[in-house]
Amino acid sequence: MTIEYLPRTLVVELMTLAQQSPQREICGLISESTQGVHRLFPIDNISATAETLFEMEPKQLIDAMREMRQTGTPLKAIYHSHPSSEAIPSQRDLLDANYPEALYLILSLNTEGVLELRGFRLQDDQFNAVTLETTDYVDQR
Repeated sequence: MTIEYLPRTLVVELMTLAQQSPQREICGLISESTQGVHRLFPIDNISATAETLFEMEPKQLIDAMREMRQTGTPLKAIYHSHPSSEAIPSQRDLLDANYPEALYLILSLNTEGVLELRGFRLQDDQFNAVTLETTDYVDQR
């Protein structure tokens, strides 16, 4: 199984965002520079059913992708949360997945007091789980 490394500070930031919005799916992008510096781009969820579905606000999504392109920091991951279900991709998640080069991260708040973070890669029109490892690398934002 593939191993993906994420800085502990980034994982904590993702989990904090999910806890701040426990009834709505959070969503966004993560970029990574060639020096391994990660940047989080939280994007508003504009879905009418945000408790079970995410839809990234188009202007914020375009602005984030433009900034990544202009700074030469490629897309590392696409993340969202599942407030009341497991950290596994839904059929809708699979239908909406368009970036095979990206890591897909899902945070689950399904179990009270416990946050779960799982990662997946898109291959041959299906998601394959990857092992996530946290590192103590400190981002130089």
